[in-house]
Amino acid sequence: MSKYRDKKIVDSWLKNANPWIQTIENKEIESRQLVTNDAIIEATLRCQPKTVLDIGCGEGWLVRELVAKGIDCLGVDTVPEFIAYASKREGRFKILSYEELTPESLGEQFDALVCNFSLFGKNSVETLFDQASKMVTKRGAMIVQTLHPDSLIDQDFLVEGWRESSWVGFNKHFIDPPPWYYRTIESWRALFSGAGFSQVETIVPVNPKSKIPASIIFIGRMDD
Repeated sequence: MSKYRDKKIVDSWLKNANPWIQTIENKEIESRQLVTNDAIIEATLRCQPKTVLDIGCGEGWLVRELVAKGIDCLGVDTVPEFIAYASKREGRFKILSYEELTPESLGEQFDALVCNFSLFGKNSVETLFDQASKMVTKRGAMIVQTLHPDSLIDQDFLVEGWRESSWVGFNKHFIDPPPWYYRTIESWRALFSGAGFSQVETIVPVNPKSKIPASIIFIGRMDD
């Protein structure tokens, strides 16, 4: 069942690639403009990486931001339309699914792995964490920005598991919303520690308008 739902996530993004590109280019997501874009950039820069792997890079905005700051950055995504669009601009890009991410497929290691609102599956995410320590340099970091679990006050969200989503708040061109796998903060920490990132820092960017968490950022660092 989890593999089926992981596939449904990819299928949804294949259908919604173009609406997403237009949404990002038109800066239609207020929370990104107010909080979360700057938050992931600042979290990445504090790790002082010379090289970054942007996992689930989408249309490539973060790669372009990091390249502009002098960082060698590779963006990977499983959606061909995203990579085709991103490749027309600054940065390096490659079509790879999370299951295909290995040191061999990449041909290099990175100072930081960055996942910006791109980890919504179960098996695919667990597979990625299993490979993460092999893709980072010594004392490398893994940085994940995702929805803050405690901002979801519905009692059903207290238990880890699959949830349905919607495109409420997005424009009318989005269809077939993907499912996503809800994890608690403790569950996220377990993924990091299980992958060898024993030092895990958390940052909670707050939306200045709503005064509630816009996201949570985990920064995991490898053991010395």
